[in-house]
Amino acid sequence: MTLSNDTVLSRFLRYVVVDTQSDPASSAQPSTEKQTDLARILVSELLDMGLSDAHMDEHGNVYATLPSNTEKDVPVICFCSHVDTAPDFTGTGVKPQVVKNYDGGDIALPGDRERVIRPSEHPELLNLIGNDIVTSDGTTLLGADDKAGVAEIMTAAAWFMAHPEVKHGTVKLLFTTDEEIGRGADKVNLEKLGARFAYTMDGSTAGDIENETFSADGVEIEIAGVAMHPGFAKDRMENAIKIASEIVARLPKSLSPERTEGRQGFMHPVSLEGSMEKATIGLIIRDFADEGLKEKETLLEGIVGTVMADYPGSTYTFKVRQQYRNMKVVLDRTPEVVHYAVEAVRRAGMAPKLGSIRGGTDGARLSFMGLPCPNIFTGGHAYHSPLEWVSVQDMEKAVKTILELVKIWEERQA
Repeated sequence: MTLSNDTVLSRFLRYVVVDTQSDPASSAQPSTEKQTDLARILVSELLDMGLSDAHMDEHGNVYATLPSNTEKDVPVICFCSHVDTAPDFTGTGVKPQVVKNYDGGDIALPGDRERVIRPSEHPELLNLIGNDIVTSDGTTLLGADDKAGVAEIMTAAAWFMAHPEVKHGTVKLLFTTDEEIGRGADKVNLEKLGARFAYTMDGSTAGDIENETFSADGVEIEIAGVAMHPGFAKDRMENAIKIASEIVARLPKSLSPERTEGRQGFMHPVSLEGSMEKATIGLIIRDFADEGLKEKETLLEGIVGTVMADYPGSTYTFKVRQQYRNMKVVLDRTPEVVHYAVEAVRRAGMAPKLGSIRGGTDGARLSFMGLPCPNIFTGGHAYHSPLEWVSVQDMEKAVKTILELVKIWEERQA
């Protein structure tokens, strides 16, 4: 039940204690039923605040509409965040703590004293002295990715419902499942959503707007070796595990995530499974340009071919699966979507900064599905780890940005 004095912090603290981790091993959507626990809470709160069409679909996605209260013909816009948290670190039993009036020192996490959030490792903290900082207790991730975005959208919607005198067009709200495992937009019904433009609230540092993402592919290499009893294996056995290991060992270190930054792409092995007879390597390929993806995939297959030449009895398959593409291609066709976000950040009292994501969001997929969708900051940092943290004041700035952005879309129409 929503409270009349709900703040973005109170909402956030309520949401993060709900375990919503997604599961890449599941083929269902949502991949974990527990994601719907939070989805149901959101539907109930949206209905309580007066958004009468709020509902959850069969995939756990939540839809709701803030109705227009202006006579102007304003394009329908949408704000989107995801309810799931990453499977990288446990999200069960989150115990958030609020460090009031942060003094600039190290933040010890009470559940695991060996885990400390240090400004030397998180320099953005030094810009937030005096803010209130929310962390986990160190035994779980916090869930600011992306429950900060969820709380910010919900808070903004409640504000508009409480201030009918402020004119705005129709605003759609969308909360997705399974974004962290790359499926967030898979089951979104754009016809039902009915928006022309959208914004994901899924970024990090206050003031940041991201209008560009990696382009991304997944590669699966399957190796069929030659199994043989080890006692009689001389000149006959071709161990698929060893073949796979050789391939991984030959990947260029200069093209790894740990050696790249900025606009540099990479090749990254994410799984290696196998037996003597059969082994499978899973990799992700990232680059800001499609040509860069192709170059890396050609290089990778060349490495595989070179290794396999030493194993004439073995065979392999090399499968490339497209994951998402750089959303800037789409956003550049409708520049006002980003321009309005820049103005909203400025109105909310920050210096806007356009940037690129070394990753992807639901917005990348939605953009190529026909819904141009840049990404806006939430105030969270150190995602997917027990050192995750978020500034309460930055969450408030994100709410203000949403409010200003909705107003700008109405003001710009004749």
